[in-house]
Amino acid sequence: MCDNSIPIIFVVNNDLKEWPLDSNVVVDLNEKQLPTFIDEVQVTKFFNNSSDEPFVRFKLTHIVQSGEWVLGISWYHPLGDAASCLHFSNTLSRFYQQMEPTKPLPIFERRLWREDEADESVLPMMKHLRDAKPAEEVLKTFLDHQLNYDQVNLHFSGDQLATLRKLAGGDSVTIQDALTAYIILTLNTYCYNNNDERRILRTNTVINFRGVSDSIASQGQVANAVFSMLSNNFDDPYSLSNIAKTIRQSIIQLRDSKFLEAALATLDGLMRKCIKNNKLPDLQLVPNEFVVNSNFRHDWASLVDFGYTDKCRLYTAWTGASYLRVFRLNPEKDGNKWLPRDRDGAEVAFRVEKDLKEKFINACKRDINENFKNVKQ
Repeated sequence: MCDNSIPIIFVVNNDLKEWPLDSNVVVDLNEKQLPTFIDEVQVTKFFNNSSDEPFVRFKLTHIVQSGEWVLGISWYHPLGDAASCLHFSNTLSRFYQQMEPTKPLPIFERRLWREDEADESVLPMMKHLRDAKPAEEVLKTFLDHQLNYDQVNLHFSGDQLATLRKLAGGDSVTIQDALTAYIILTLNTYCYNNNDERRILRTNTVINFRGVSDSIASQGQVANAVFSMLSNNFDDPYSLSNIAKTIRQSIIQLRDSKFLEAALATLDGLMRKCIKNNKLPDLQLVPNEFVVNSNFRHDWASLVDFGYTDKCRLYTAWTGASYLRVFRLNPEKDGNKWLPRDRDGAEVAFRVEKDLKEKFINACKRDINENFKNVKQ
């Protein structure tokens, strides 16, 4: 750990006519455009216990011809998860506007887990850590996924999401449950119907567990307060409602404090073992599983807008094969004019086999045009 100050680089860009990216939140890592605007934290320095490298770096770019400003934030993940980064960024935005930070205020104390609190019965949920690999193998898998799978970015309006939720079970599931279920159902129906290994039978959902119990993690906790929760197998992997309700059941299970305590103690032990053995989580695809990591509950473009309401966008890089990321829609522009924003809409992004990308997108477009009337409930 270190208490180094946050370095800030300021760049005046006279070459670009305007911001070069469209409104997609999740930028394909292969496009290599976003790094231009980021002063990246040198993560490899931490592998050698360096105390010189800061955990956060800023790069502020002024695109002179368009008058646009770009704030690039590089955030060392062990410092905290997306919610922690958002809380920090929101506070910065509010300070800029001479406003008080929103509550809860950040809390940095961490609970230390004991070995006798662990429960080996939850180990199957943690295959990526249980089967951790040397960094070289993990990097190879990472690069293979970027090379052999294509990124999909899809936008859903708030009305479309409301329709999906109604079809998936209404108030018994969330919009995120319904959206995840729809993506899985569409993949199973049009892409993996005849593929026993790739057909999706369960989810591994990254869940924020703040607020379950203050003794575990309070709402203001600055940490990686997330747990990847494996669902049960779907009784019917071709039913929107069954998939959505199965996902919801797994989330409810994790939010039981007794279960969560045992799971986190077990996770803590595995992570300590990884560090001791100098290994990283395994990124290999697990047959029949689909990872979900959603930021839908957080409207980044609104919470970090520096006072420019509906005129500020969020961008982030990377998603993986069968790794679903979800964000609120960015504001849209028509030329130089900002359009009214759909605050309830969502963007989904993940990587899929190259030969299946068009088939999946066409199926989604057809469902949207038909208002999902032929989606199997």
